[in-house]
Amino acid sequence: MRLHDDIPPYAEGLLDVGDGNHVHWSVAGNPEGKPALVVHGGPGSGSSPGARRLFDPERYRIVQFDQRGCGRSTPHASEPAADLAVNTTAHLVADMERLRIHLGVDRWLLYGGSWGSTLILAYAQAHPERVSEIVIAAVTTTRRSEIAWLYEGAGRFFPEAHDRFRAGAGAGAAGGADEAGEAGTAATSAALVRAYAALMNHPDPAVREKAAADWCAWEDAVLSMEGQGTPYTDRVDATRLAFVRICSHYFAHGAFLDEGALLRGAHRLAGIPGVLVHGRLDMAGPLATAWELARAWPDAELHVVENAGHMGGEETRTHLLTALERFAKG
Repeated sequence: MRLHDDIPPYAEGLLDVGDGNHVHWSVAGNPEGKPALVVHGGPGSGSSPGARRLFDPERYRIVQFDQRGCGRSTPHASEPAADLAVNTTAHLVADMERLRIHLGVDRWLLYGGSWGSTLILAYAQAHPERVSEIVIAAVTTTRRSEIAWLYEGAGRFFPEAHDRFRAGAGAGAAGGADEAGEAGTAATSAALVRAYAALMNHPDPAVREKAAADWCAWEDAVLSMEGQGTPYTDRVDATRLAFVRICSHYFAHGAFLDEGALLRGAHRLAGIPGVLVHGRLDMAGPLATAWELARAWPDAELHVVENAGHMGGEETRTHLLTALERFAKG
């Protein structure tokens, strides 16, 4: 299946969500079409115009927004003065609900992937009556165990790159390094992420820039077998700084969620049709999480793409387009 034509938004603006934050939003497609909200990943990546191409513009009213601190939202997290204390999962869920009300939407389909799936699940479990369907690629729930895999466990596959990542964190990442087993992996990962979060708040811009570059180099190493370049390192200047500052902030706090909360709360999704698409070769977020979610959410169907990783590919895209085509009729 082919992507739909690229179309510009017909409306956009900044929504005051409180705490001095303004969230950028845009709407494209058919003003009378089925509402769909695109929830970007990261956290802190910002929205991508290309995501609109998954939706038939004749049948969907396509809403996008930049989560607090990134994209065209203000204040931008690349600015050291931007207060991340008011940037948590609960804040983002509340922002999504404010945006729904602002746009006069009753119920909307939610689409996203990676961190976006975590935020989708958090919103849908808080406001299930406002969600018509859910489509997710690269399922994550951002449990501390998932964070531990991404920033420590995956290092056994990329030891050279992981040594550089740990060296970039400095002495602040030493805690937990001598502990054994799963607990030791979690402790070491937590220390690493906290160290990077501290570096991203350092008063010296050069320190922040180096930390952001080191973090993105590790993210790219984890995706290196997918053959899709260096998407994290390719981010430049303020975009990269905001991404890493927000990522390390969220992951240092376990995404501000109780461990396993989104899987335990999956019963709240009962009656919401869902499509989950996950690559078996996803090194950043192993398939086990998608499998667990599909078992806890009977209304979801899981499609495992055998030769895809975190970034997906043609088969992943086909599953997504097929799901969105089907749900457009509802």
